[in-house]
Amino acid sequence: MAEDRGPEFDGVRIGRPATGGLIDAGYRTLADLPDDLTELLRLHGVGPKAVRMLQEARG
Repeated sequence: MAEDRGPEFDGVRIGRPATGGLIDAGYRTLADLPDDLTELLRLHGVGPKAVRMLQEARG
């Protein structure tokens, strides 16, 4: 079964392109993400807004 590439990543609504970029890079949950989320900006589809939303979700 294909992974959900919808607008939500681990419950955070960051948009379909950003979700796809994270999945393509091997990330599956918030816990999988690097400590420095700005590293994600190099991924296709992941922009500053998505990074900010992910940071807020991590607390």
